[in-house]
Amino acid sequence: GNMGTSEDNLTGFILAASSSAFIGSSFVVKKKGLKQAGNSGIRAGQGGYGYLKEPLWWIGMVSMILGEVANFAAYAFAPAILVTPLGALSIVVSAILAHHFLNEKLNIFGMVGCVQCIAGSVAITLHAPEEREISGVNELFLLAMQPDFLLYAFAAVGSALYLMFKVAPKYGKTHIFVNIGICSLFGSLSVISCKALGMAIKMTFEGSNQFKYPVTYFCMVVVACCVVIQINYLNKALDLFNSAIVSPIYYVMFTLLVIFASTIMFKEQQTTTQILTQLCGFVTIVSGTFILHMTKDMDLTGALAGFNAKGSGPVAVLRGASSKLGEELPILNKESRKPLD
Repeated sequence: GNMGTSEDNLTGFILAASSSAFIGSSFVVKKKGLKQAGNSGIRAGQGGYGYLKEPLWWIGMVSMILGEVANFAAYAFAPAILVTPLGALSIVVSAILAHHFLNEKLNIFGMVGCVQCIAGSVAITLHAPEEREISGVNELFLLAMQPDFLLYAFAAVGSALYLMFKVAPKYGKTHIFVNIGICSLFGSLSVISCKALGMAIKMTFEGSNQFKYPVTYFCMVVVACCVVIQINYLNKALDLFNSAIVSPIYYVMFTLLVIFASTIMFKEQQTTTQILTQLCGFVTIVSGTFILHMTKDMDLTGALAGFNAKGSGPVAVLRGASSKLGEELPILNKESRKPLD
């Protein structure tokens, strides 16, 4: 009855919220591990794998896996409309923890950016369409074989491979979107496969064995491949860029591509109001991440930083930047020096 539904939704809510806490903290713990590994060997951004010997990195990894498992389970209990927006909480968790433990200070603009990220993602997800009922993995396979979804899948893999082999070697260290783009493109495909696996496991427990179909195993292979690539490129991004920025950008690109992929696959009916609200939500998120981006390297002193400060007005001092305006400000990349080609 009604009581069961609200209990399931509560279970889903708790799972999704704890998932965000695990994932948000995993960013920071892994980053701390990557920093320690970088002190003793080649940094991950330069292609080193020393972090595999670092216990902190593994604790972060376990925390991330716990978060992903909780998220995976949340989809089995509660509708996606409840689960997805809570993913934005992980951004806030990681930004606040990075502020305390990584010395990556979150200034007042960063806080405003975080709030915007959350507000926008709630707006998008509250107006996301309802899911259709699925009878089994074979029906999902037929949906995935539609020409338009196949086109998306090939385009996603093609773009990701192009970024991996052509763009990343040249621009990966200076442009944050390269590594995160690779993660997000593969991520959108792994979510669809995860969803299929989740449904298969749930239906099997309910007595309809889905493991006699090869599609289920195909999904497992897809998930495994995608996740390995995601982890590798996410590590590179985290090592090269400030994690308070990596998290929201990854979240935005990932969420967008997941919504896009599932809309193509499931073809949910939407009203114009829904689409416009989603668009506004997206603009809110993007402006939030933009604010996080542009103000990341500012040391805010004066009236704006502490509201009780004695300064006569807001003064922003840019860390490590030269006073000559001609030089580029190190906004997108941590190193202000240009990498040697």
